[in-house]
Amino acid sequence: MTYLGAHLSSAGGFYKMGQAAVGIDANTFAFFCRNPRGSKAKAVDPEDLQKLRELLAAEGFGPVVAHAPYIMNPCSKDEGIRALAAEMMAGDLRLMEHLPGNYYNFHPGSHVGQGTEAGCRMIADMLNAVLQPDQQTVVLLETMAGKGSEIGGRFEELRQILDMVALPEKVGVCMDTCHVSDAGYDVRDHLDDVLEEFDRVIGLERLKACHINDSMNPLGARKDRHAPIGEGTLGLEGIVRFITHPRLRHLPFILETPHDTPGHGKEIALLRQTIGER
Repeated sequence: MTYLGAHLSSAGGFYKMGQAAVGIDANTFAFFCRNPRGSKAKAVDPEDLQKLRELLAAEGFGPVVAHAPYIMNPCSKDEGIRALAAEMMAGDLRLMEHLPGNYYNFHPGSHVGQGTEAGCRMIADMLNAVLQPDQQTVVLLETMAGKGSEIGGRFEELRQILDMVALPEKVGVCMDTCHVSDAGYDVRDHLDDVLEEFDRVIGLERLKACHINDSMNPLGARKDRHAPIGEGTLGLEGIVRFITHPRLRHLPFILETPHDTPGHGKEIALLRQTIGER
């Protein structure tokens, strides 16, 4: 069974979020630990999280993927913004210890004119300050579209960060199909070549999760505009080739397309039907 899911809201509680995932035939999902465009964290309710753990085990879920807030920028010029990024990640990782063995994904950030090398060093510095040897969550750097001074548009930039992390076993990568296509990696027509390059630069063993999004933009546009599955330049066939590739199909695949939860349920049904799982 392929692990397919979507980004879901935890506003009603974590257990209800898990129930919503079951309701759309998902067996993984992503969620925010706090306001996605702010810094306010959700209160930790151990009982609610325990019920979610039991549900995930009973339903045979694959790994789930928490997502850092979009405002997090660990390579900002502003020291206060960098400190806030570290504070938010540390808090989110404490929450994730109630859901052991899962993933926490974040956008590496934008160096805003300081240069890629300095930006990568700042990101690694934050990770080295926050990661703990006994934590049970793997933190994932997300591949990005490379717009502006955004870090993560090239595999080499992610490798540069990974090489500076003192606890490398606690860090991996999440590949976003829209982002890598917009960054210039042809996952639609030359997926094998892209995976070979990823393996050479980073190592496929460090790829832990994927965001599956169609793109509104052509290859290499560097714009990052997600489209519903089958309505963009990657197309349904391109997405299906991605999730069924033998080097990827064991990973959790998360939809971040511009739909609500019922719409994501329809996309999951379409994908399962297309790959022959329903």
